[in-house]
Amino acid sequence: MPPACTLELKVIPSAPKDAVGGWLGAVLKVKIHAPALDGRANEALVGFLAGQLGLPRRAVALVRGDKSRHKVLRIEGLAADEARRRLGG
Repeated sequence: MPPACTLELKVIPSAPKDAVGGWLGAVLKVKIHAPALDGRANEALVGFLAGQLGLPRRAVALVRGDKSRHKVLRIEGLAADEARRRLGG
């Protein structure tokens, strides 16, 4: 069975640019340029983090927090420690 993990995020929509803002304990702060309208920020978030992790977009899915700034993503293909390392942790 391939590795998988979940990742807790605090997302800041409508930021000047997409960027990883760093770790707040076990929570990753991510800035997304897209506005929080019609799911645009969620779509941009999934695509951005898939790129940062070097994974295909289908390997990253929003599990919880569709309309919240606090979100949980499921990442297929990486263990938690490797995902954290790739995101600057």
